[in-house]
Amino acid sequence: MSIKSDIAIVGGGLNGTGLALALASSGLTVTLIDAHAPDARRDAEFDGRSYALALASTRMLDAIGVWDVLAPDAQPMLEIKVTDGRAGEGPSPFWMHFDHAELGEGPMGYMVEDRHLRRAYLDAVAAHEGITHIAPALVTEQRVDGPWATVLADGQEVQARVIVGCDGRKSGVAERAGIKRSFKDYGQTALVAAIGHEKPHGGVAHQFFMPAGPLAILPLTGNRSAIVWAEETERAEALAALDDDAFIAALRPAFGDFLGALHVAGARFSYPLNLTEAESLVGERVALVGDAAHGIHPIAGQGLNQGLRDAAALAEVLTDAMRRGEDIGAPDVLERYAAWRRFDATLLARATDSFNTLFSNDNSTLRAVRDIGLGIVNATPALRRGFMREAAGLTGDLPKLLKGMPL
Repeated sequence: MSIKSDIAIVGGGLNGTGLALALASSGLTVTLIDAHAPDARRDAEFDGRSYALALASTRMLDAIGVWDVLAPDAQPMLEIKVTDGRAGEGPSPFWMHFDHAELGEGPMGYMVEDRHLRRAYLDAVAAHEGITHIAPALVTEQRVDGPWATVLADGQEVQARVIVGCDGRKSGVAERAGIKRSFKDYGQTALVAAIGHEKPHGGVAHQFFMPAGPLAILPLTGNRSAIVWAEETERAEALAALDDDAFIAALRPAFGDFLGALHVAGARFSYPLNLTEAESLVGERVALVGDAAHGIHPIAGQGLNQGLRDAAALAEVLTDAMRRGEDIGAPDVLERYAAWRRFDATLLARATDSFNTLFSNDNSTLRAVRDIGLGIVNATPALRRGFMREAAGLTGDLPKLLKGMPL
């Protein structure tokens, strides 16, 4: 069986499905190949996983037709508080506070549960006649034959002008294309869960930097918050093995008591933390998006937002090329995407890497430097607004979709 389309996307996660919808909205035909069955992706049970979507990312979701479905279940982030300290001792007196009212463009972002976002994406993909969805299917072969690139997925041959790798930090698309990647292990593991609490969170997100790694407390709908708790791997493994009550007892010194009694409200997950970057964002009739291109530390909560920014830029480049009558897989076309995203992606990778190095330690000199830095930013309105706009995804050369504009 052979399928032909303009684009073949390998990887049916959040970046792959978002890119498929963006491309199809402009008239390009897409084959989306996913290793996981749609029913597994669509599972309505809450498993604790959630995402912080920057304001610009929600504008993209609106432009591709899924935000109206998501909005009723999304929690606005109205404030962000950044503090430094040690578990059980409380934060230092130096901190940063961002308030959405100062931004003047609405909430800085929204928290969306994994189950709602995946289901909205899959429903939109199923409804779009320009997208062929093959799942579950594993890609076992990839080659380029003149103007066509071909992938073999469980016996089905898919031909396209461009293959896009949205298949994660160990991207098979990148490997088969001969694109090498760098890797840095942080020696940290992120513990991810949803936590129910007695008191309302008021839409406030917290980032608490501790010596072993940061703890993010991110507001969900109702009296619930998502946590991303980075710890040294050995301790994280011990924490992951605890039952829910013991886990809450271990979390409490870092979390504090400002939201009252706590309980686990969903499954718990753990992920090793590392930095991995492809040496190139493109190859012969190949482009990489999201973690396949650059997997970063979650310290700034920008992983999914960066993937959506990649997807928006690639969709715009390919759409413009198609409308000009160009070969959308030609090297000069794909290089436009790489040039657009290369600096921004590298800068974010370096920034998250530096933040983790600066904040994930108990060195007294570095602690003094970072506390003074937090205080200076908080006391300087121009700096504070700059950080807020960065967090909201409103800086840099934005693709149309991130401005809420159709392609």
